[in-house]
Amino acid sequence: MAGPPGIKARARGFAEVFDRSIGDALTPLSVVIEKVLSPVRAVIEGRETLMFGTNSYLGLNFDPACIAAAEAAMESFGTGSTASRVASGNQALHVGLERQIAELYGRRDAIIFSTGFMANLGAIGGLIREGDAAVLDAHCHASIFDACKLSGAKILTFRHNDAADLARILAECGIAPSRTLVVVEGLYSVLGDLADLGTVSAVTAQLGAVLLVDEAHSLGLYGARGRGVAEAQGVEDKVDIIVGTFSKSVGVVGGYCVTDDPAFRALRFAARSYLYTASLPPPVVAAASQALTIIRDDRDRRRAVFRNAETFHRGLTALGLPPLAPPGPVGAVRMPGIKPGLDTWTALLRAGLYVNMLIPPATPNGEVVLRYSVSAAHSSRDVDAALDIIAATGRQTGVLRPAA
Repeated sequence: MAGPPGIKARARGFAEVFDRSIGDALTPLSVVIEKVLSPVRAVIEGRETLMFGTNSYLGLNFDPACIAAAEAAMESFGTGSTASRVASGNQALHVGLERQIAELYGRRDAIIFSTGFMANLGAIGGLIREGDAAVLDAHCHASIFDACKLSGAKILTFRHNDAADLARILAECGIAPSRTLVVVEGLYSVLGDLADLGTVSAVTAQLGAVLLVDEAHSLGLYGARGRGVAEAQGVEDKVDIIVGTFSKSVGVVGGYCVTDDPAFRALRFAARSYLYTASLPPPVVAAASQALTIIRDDRDRRRAVFRNAETFHRGLTALGLPPLAPPGPVGAVRMPGIKPGLDTWTALLRAGLYVNMLIPPATPNGEVVLRYSVSAAHSSRDVDAALDIIAATGRQTGVLRPAA
């Protein structure tokens, strides 16, 4: 009796299924951005394209002060660190950025990682192990699930934003709450909805579980100081650890975690993705530091994001494509299936508008969605132009019915 297929056979089978399903059709993985003109404009297939899927919420990846900071750091420290933080990669810029993040959050300590994915791997992997439990919101990012799998802990999921289901699982999982890590996101990046951190944090605090919140998409956008949804919802004192990324609002790459609990001060020595990978390049660290200063001092950009988000949300709703969450920096509209979704996404791109197409398993509940993000760098004309393109292509692909 033949056993399971080997690695190469399994890979060939996947490739054959992919070829039958997609063929030579354009896909998000085959899009090549030939030139980036600004935070919201690029050249794709020789065509200037409006970018509504970049996560550059504040437009800081092209901010002159951030670019100047990166250039100065490159002159002084070179293009890369060439080592991990425990070798020769612990430079003054890295230490300064960690102090800056800790100060932003009003916490004792901060750790920076080379990517946001690594921040989740390091923080979660440094906290839990076999015999512990990880209880995750069902809509959590893949990096969170991967981190928990690597830890060896028992993994359980609760229904999205359902604190009662969380409480039930914590009561029934058979592992003490003190050995349980609950992980949620502040802003969920697929549909664009916010966590109900008030009810979630109340459950974890009452039962004594540890709560980690990933603020990757909410840094710089929510809360009086831009610290994220936990700040905006007034529950920071009930959150044990916050994880985030520099690749969205900050405009570079990298990740971080912050904590105010002295029990976790050794996390830096337990996070393998911190100990065993090269530290962030100095130009990236300097640009991130300058961006965080702008986030702290400039509220106009944040207001512009939500102004554009509300206009875009209203326009999509009027077209008969209501987003799946209230107005925010990221949102999604439902497609009736993979083929009409891909056809619409391709037509939008060919018409000069870039958005993201997401399909299962990257989406919850088997949804096929077109995801968009808005930026402070978008003008009102950009928003209107995007809506016009969506209206025209939606009727062309049948996603929108022709006007009566």
